[in-house]
Amino acid sequence: MATMASPMDLETRLEKRKDHFVVVHPLDDVLETKVNMDALGPMPMTRSVRLSLLSLRAYLVLMMLLVFYRVFVLAGLFGHHG
Repeated sequence: MATMASPMDLETRLEKRKDHFVVVHPLDDVLETKVNMDALGPMPMTRSVRLSLLSLRAYLVLMMLLVFYRVFVLAGLFGHHG
């Protein structure tokens, strides 16, 4: 059966027994400090990372152009093919 114990009581019992782990629910845990995103600044990128991101951007633009082309063909804006 589970019993309620005060936190001080729990700490003194844990100091005596080092083979136990305490599981604390995140809502009951001590609040942590969050990262301030405004103070971080720009992230440095290597040449390979920059090239990878640019190629990904080019690929996505190309895929969007192909989708628009297909929609325009299906709408009949480029004349009748067949």
